[in-house]
Amino acid sequence: MFKKKVCIVGMGPAGLMAGTVFLERGFEVHFFEQNKAAGRKFLVAGHGGFNLTHSEEFESFTQKYNHSFIQSAFKQFDNNQWIAFLKKVNVETFVGSSGKIFPLKGIKPIEVLTNWLDYILSLGATVHNFHQLIDFDEREVKFSHKDIETIHQFDHLVLAIGGASWKKTGSSGEWKQLLVSKEIECIDFKSSNSGLNIENWDKISELEGQILKNCTTSFGEYSKKGDVILSNYGVEGTPIYHLNKAVRENPTGFLSIDLKPTKSKEEILEILLTAKNITDGLKKCKLSKTAIQLLKKWTTKEEYSSASTLANSVKEMRLHPHSFRPIDEVISTIGGVSMNAITENFTLKKFPSISVCGEMLDWDAPTGGYLIQGCVSSGYVVGKNGI
Repeated sequence: MFKKKVCIVGMGPAGLMAGTVFLERGFEVHFFEQNKAAGRKFLVAGHGGFNLTHSEEFESFTQKYNHSFIQSAFKQFDNNQWIAFLKKVNVETFVGSSGKIFPLKGIKPIEVLTNWLDYILSLGATVHNFHQLIDFDEREVKFSHKDIETIHQFDHLVLAIGGASWKKTGSSGEWKQLLVSKEIECIDFKSSNSGLNIENWDKISELEGQILKNCTTSFGEYSKKGDVILSNYGVEGTPIYHLNKAVRENPTGFLSIDLKPTKSKEEILEILLTAKNITDGLKKCKLSKTAIQLLKKWTTKEEYSSASTLANSVKEMRLHPHSFRPIDEVISTIGGVSMNAITENFTLKKFPSISVCGEMLDWDAPTGGYLIQGCVSSGYVVGKNGI
C-alpha cells in the first residue's frame, strides 16, 4: 500500500519527535541532517548535566512559555508524557533535588540519543546525513549533499532546524534568509538564557568563576533563587537566565541580589553593629568568602564601613545590566519564524503542507528543562496533526 511521504529537516529533539509521531502513525519518514550525526546541540546541552524536563506542577510549568501555541503544545504532550516516551526507548529518569529531571545516573547523553535513533530506525525511518537545505516549495525540498543538489518530493515537510545560538553545532539561523525570500515573516534573533553584561564591572572581573551560593536575584517584580556565577563581564547562572525576559522588557532597570535571603536586613544590621568589625560581622552573618569579597570591591570604603549602608547592600546589591552576551555563546535565542506566520498546529499559513517546530520559532522559556520540553511538545503536535 502506498504510504504518504514526510520529510523532516533537522534532527534535534523537535524534528526527532515530529518524525517519531509520523512514523507511529504509519507514514514513510525521511530525516535530513546537515551534520555527520543527529542531535549535536542536544548532546552539547548535556555537558553540564542532561536536564530533559522538569517535575514542576502542570499549570505553573505551562506559564514558563511566553506564547499560547507552545503552552497549547505542552498541554498536548507534557512532561509526564515525555518521561513516558523516554522510558519506552529504555531511558529511565530521576528527579533531582531542584526538581529538574535527568536520565538515570550512568546513562550518558549519547545513549539517550542512540536509543531514540534506534527506535525510529526500527519503525522504518530513513536518515540522510550531510544534507544542507537549499530551497523548498509546496511539494519539493532541495538539498546540497556533498556538492551535489538533490531533490525530494513530499506530502508533508517539517522544518526543525534550530535557532541561532551555538553555531558550532549547526544551529546558525542561516535559514532565515531563505524563509524571508518566500515572504514568511521572521523576527530578528536576540539572545536568551544569556549572561548579563554589567556596568562598571571591571573592578569585579578578578572574581571570575566564583559563585554566590543560594542567593535571591530579582528584577522588578520577578525573582529567582539559586546560584549566581561571577564572570569577567558580569553575572550568569540559572537565576540570571530566568530574569532575561524581565531585563528585555525594562532595559533601564536594575538587577538586585539578596546575598543572605535567610536573614532580614534588621538581623544583619544588628549583627554588624555588635561585631568587633565589619568583616567579622559579615562572617557572623554566615556570608561566603565570595560574597564578602564582592561587597568589598563593589562598595566604596565609606559604604563598606557603614553598618546600615552595608546591611542594605547585603540584602539588595544593585547591578545595572547594559546588554546580553553575543548570540553565539548563549543557550538559546528568541526570534526566528514569527508565530503570526503559523497556525496553532505549527503549519505555515503560506504553505499548509509545511510545518515548523522547535527553536526556529519565536518563543521563549527559561533553562531547567523547559526548552527541550517545548521543542519535543511542538514536534509532537506537528507529528500528530500533519498531512
